[in-house]
Amino acid sequence: MSDNETRNGRPLRSARWFRKNDLPGFVHRSTLSTAGWSREDLMERPVVGILNTWSDINPCNLNLRTLAEEARVGILEAGGIPFEVPLMSISENIIKPTSFPFRNLLAMEVEETIRGYPFDAVVLLGGCDKTQPALLMGAASAGVPFILLASGPATPRSASGGNLANATGVWRLVDQLRAGECSEGDFAAFERSVMGTAGHCAEMGTASSMAVICEALGVSLPGSSLVPAVDRRRHQLAREVGRRSVRMAADGSPRPSEVLDARAFDNAITLLCAVGGSTNVIIHLLALAGRVGVPLTLERFDDIARRVPLIANVQPAGEHLTERLMAAGGVPALLKTLGPLLHLDARTVDGRTVGAILETAEVFDSDVIRPLDKPVKPGETMVVVKGNLAPNGAVMKTCAANPRLFRHRGPAVVFEDVQTIADQIDNPELGIDENSVLILRNAGPVGAAMPEWGMLPLPRHLMARGVRDMLRISDARMSGTAYGAAVLHVSPEAAIGGPLALVRDGDIIELDVAARRLELCVEPDELERRRQAWQAPPSRHVRGYRNLYSQHIEQAHLGCDFDFLRGANEDTLPEGLFDGWVGGW
Repeated sequence: MSDNETRNGRPLRSARWFRKNDLPGFVHRSTLSTAGWSREDLMERPVVGILNTWSDINPCNLNLRTLAEEARVGILEAGGIPFEVPLMSISENIIKPTSFPFRNLLAMEVEETIRGYPFDAVVLLGGCDKTQPALLMGAASAGVPFILLASGPATPRSASGGNLANATGVWRLVDQLRAGECSEGDFAAFERSVMGTAGHCAEMGTASSMAVICEALGVSLPGSSLVPAVDRRRHQLAREVGRRSVRMAADGSPRPSEVLDARAFDNAITLLCAVGGSTNVIIHLLALAGRVGVPLTLERFDDIARRVPLIANVQPAGEHLTERLMAAGGVPALLKTLGPLLHLDARTVDGRTVGAILETAEVFDSDVIRPLDKPVKPGETMVVVKGNLAPNGAVMKTCAANPRLFRHRGPAVVFEDVQTIADQIDNPELGIDENSVLILRNAGPVGAAMPEWGMLPLPRHLMARGVRDMLRISDARMSGTAYGAAVLHVSPEAAIGGPLALVRDGDIIELDVAARRLELCVEPDELERRRQAWQAPPSRHVRGYRNLYSQHIEQAHLGCDFDFLRGANEDTLPEGLFDGWVGGW
């Protein structure tokens, strides 16, 4: 291989910055000489960017500083030049108004960072819920070879009674507290235990779901997603990721478009269903597919879900935490079990096909990873429903809901915003009973940046009677760690005049999961009268990023990306690169 060329004969991307004996080459090389790199280094060695979302306000990503150093060592060992770039860190529970709008902001930062710098390949380091999809979206759009390493699951500590304190446990404890079944002291003890170590959710919440999905997509190393954040093996993985990234840089391959094709998305959806993963992943995969030109729709999710049972016995749909799933064989063992349903010829950043990776995979615990014919629960794990209340679709995580609500007809109780729920849910004058359908609207992507408010609380008087699930419908999202009969992501949303905006207290709502139907049982003439009288709520955002977000965000059934970011540009070189003895930058 000659200087500045990849193994496939194409020039290194970084060579466009460093190879010329002219003024731009002089400027670029001399600038980086302050970092200790010689003229010969920059002209001959592959350059790898380490894009790091570490922050000490983000416990999910708290170990990424160490992982970045390990990745740097791996890059140097393989003969590459590492450059670390800090990125925005989206702390799921802390950042307001909600984490979701910052996914697209980080994705834009990732794309422009990769495009603007002389990277031949990129290592992506993330963990928290919106971080991983943002990294994928931005890197896929930039078109440079990349590999993602997640921070890894946290290791929960024991709370009172010996129960492991984790995010799903929070929701259960809140229910118990509202029902009068636990004390404030129990709640305080749980608070002291629930965030025991660095790392993301230790059940199949959104972050863990995204991490395992990255393996199924082929953009992470096999077996990497479930190694705990505090486990020394994750440091070893980071070094291996660094070494692999140099090989990808030198090869110029695989490029994102060579991995993220329709086969990869089918495999990812199959795994998502099999683990009972977060419904948030549906939105993220739709957005990612839009970036790489794969025509993915909600209907495809439903088609795949119909044939994939729940085989991972992991919370919130099952019993165990992700560490048990890793010990049972991890994602490779899951994928091997799902083999008859997968595209085994799909490519991965590992350099092998999915089928080749699975040749050595093995299931070590058949209670945690069940056979296809002996699933954790019968039936599909998620469904897409449509009807006059959700013309473009809505989703429901059926594996985390009470089956008695899969066919339900009841009167609507409408809440305009989450503060009204907090103030009024226990008001006996609302007349809420177990057959009521709780509606939250104006919580979609335009209305409120789509927070995770979809798991509406149940009234205390019903919980005291033992009611633990009710039908809830919203244009919001729901935490992947949560559970309940929640119809989510109703599209189009209420804030832009979707049918959810027309529902009134007492209207009959009908859900039929088997028929994939969600209906507002009101005469068409009456709905039209309401539509004519409806007025859009005034926008609360008149400046900055939130104004841009509200004007350009797409609806949930399209993935909530910006309308100007669909499609990828195969030309990864930025403007402003020129040759000769011309000055200025």
